[in-house]
Parts: sequence; C-alpha cells; structure tokens
Amino acid sequence: MDVFDHRRGGSSGELVEIVKTVVYALLIAFVIRVLLFQPFTIPSASMEPTLFQGDYIIVSKFAYGYSRHSLPFSPPLFSGRVLARQPQRGDVVVFKLPRDTHVDYIKRLIGLPGDRIQLRGGVVYLNGKPIPREELRPATELTPFGFPRQVERFRETMPNGKSYITYSYGSDGEVDNTGVYVVPAGHYFFMGDNRDDSQDSRFPEAVGVGYVPFEDLVGKADIILLSWNDKAALFKPWTWFVDARPSRFFKLLT
Repeated sequence: MDVFDHRRGGSSGELVEIVKTVVYALLIAFVIRVLLFQPFTIPSASMEPTLFQGDYIIVSKFAYGYSRHSLPFSPPLFSGRVLARQPQRGDVVVFKLPRDTHVDYIKRLIGLPGDRIQLRGGVVYLNGKPIPREELRPATELTPFGFPRQVERFRETMPNGKSYITYSYGSDGEVDNTGVYVVPAGHYFFMGDNRDDSQDSRFPEAVGVGYVPFEDLVGKADIILLSWNDKAALFKPWTWFVDARPSRFFKLLT
C-alpha cells in the first residue's frame, strides 16, 4: 500500500511538471510572437522578384515599436504605438489593410509622411525627382495559363541607398502614370515590387491600400526562412522536399 501511494504521488508530480513545462513553453512562444518575431507565408506574386508565393518569412515585431496590431486579434487596448521607431524608405513591411484590419498585407515602403509621390511612364518620382533605376536583363516567367512571357526588370535605388529589383510589364499600365500623391501626416505610401501586379497605395483605400496609418504597421520583414513552390501540399509529405526552393532558404531581405 505504501509503495502504491508513493508511485501515485510520483506520477502526479510528474504530470504537474509536464503541465508546467507546456505552460512555460506556450508563454515563451507567446512572448516571442508578440514582442519579437512572427512568421508569415507569402500568398501572392505582388512582391516578386523579392518575395515569391510560398516564401515563409520572419517579421521583426519590434522594428517600429508596438501597436494593438502587435497582439493577436488586434484588441482595442490602446491607440498609437509604444516604443515607436520610424520606418525607412525601402523597408519591406507587413501591415494591416486599412479598410479591413483583419487582413495582413506586405509591400515596400516608398513614401514617408509629407512626401509627394508620382509615377510617369512607370518611373517613380519622389518629391519631384525620379528614383534612379537601372534596366537589367529581362526575366522569363509563366503566365497563369502556363505560357512563357518576358518581364522587364529594373534596379531602383532609394535616396538612402537601399536598392532592390522591380518587375514591370510595360510603362502604360493602369497606375504607371498618375497624379501626385501627397502622403498625410502619420501615414505611409506602399508599392509592390511587381509593379503591374500589385494592389497598393496607388489605388484608393476603397479598392486598394491607400495611405497606411503608422498604427497599422505590424513589423519589418527581415528574412526568408523557407520556401516552397505552388505544387507543395501539407498532406503530401514528399512535396515538402521535391518542391522546396533551397536557394531561397535563410535569405536576408533588402
């Protein structure tokens, strides 16, 4: 009887320790997700060639400080940002879509508060001056119907020296020639790197992104951790290997 009671007590103690370990692990994971890093999967081609559909990225939550959108489900506990730090032109940023803050978007930051943005023939003008861009060798990609097509590539360089590559299908697209956008105070102007396949700040908030409030920024995309092409499937384990894109693993973002 004494032996039986001793073992039962030992089993109870082990169960308590296991529960405590699980609770501590969940708390640590929650703190990391809220305060430090959060994973996202890229769902579209709007940021090609920087990000491809199927890229699994890590976003720094602390890069710009914290807002209510740093917390799961964006509870209205406070407004504004805590420990706020200003983003830089050229950052790749995850933010909440202003017209539906349940939706996460990822684009490149082009305009800061007070900036004047305009596109002429596909060239971005920042405060009256064109952002320098160098034409690169065209790339070939497949259309949604499986036919190859060429896409123009350009290397843009921001005034702060940040450089990145953009895609273009020509200079006469829907938003390749625009009026002047004046970025309001406390807001930011975003564009996709795939310039002719991106719903971004060039489109008004009712149908696109519009100007994004500082509070809606979630964090800065820092690294592509893993990547798979569109043939990979969760319930087909062999595709985790044969459809992986290892050349994109652990790739730092610019």
